[in-house]
Amino acid sequence: MKNCLVVDLDRCSGCESCVAACKYENGIDLGVHLNRVVAVGPTGTFPNIEMYWLPLQCQQCANPGCIEVCPTGASYRDEKTGVVLVNAEECIGCESCIPACPYEARMLNPSKNVVEKCTLCFQRHTDADWMPACAHNCCCGARVFGDLDDPEGAASKAIAAAGEENCHHLADPGNLAPSTVYLLSKRVATWEDAPDPVTRVAKA
Repeated sequence: MKNCLVVDLDRCSGCESCVAACKYENGIDLGVHLNRVVAVGPTGTFPNIEMYWLPLQCQQCANPGCIEVCPTGASYRDEKTGVVLVNAEECIGCESCIPACPYEARMLNPSKNVVEKCTLCFQRHTDADWMPACAHNCCCGARVFGDLDDPEGAASKAIAAAGEENCHHLADPGNLAPSTVYLLSKRVATWEDAPDPVTRVAKA
């Protein structure tokens, strides 16, 4: 099972309703963010200008380095759902996992001294219609959630409809194999191979 997000950048308006929904649903402290949206571009010369919005959160890697470096086992993958999680009771706030994630998807919550990350709203996973708050509240319908191993699921169908040439992943600096899929058609913009989009986040 490979539960993750498929994000349609053709539809994303950069409104950040996903960010607000995440904070509200998960009770995230001020100064801590588990997902964010950055602008890629504008690039080109008028009138041929391109730009798109890139939502960033845990990429649900197949081989997550954050789990590998965690000294206590607090970072782990749920066997049933495949979601990468953090056990707050076992996390000692050592921050070893933070540099192990090239996508800057983890943050130390200083008030709790634990590392937090997007969990795909795992607290909802027992619901028959489990959907992360960011996907549920996306006003543009840009976020699709589902099991990529289920060909009849919404996520797999969105990928199939987009076509392989319009499906992208953030750059993989190692053997992490990020699972989150970004859909971007050439009629909207040209996908910028990271690390540039991720570098933009680091400088933001």
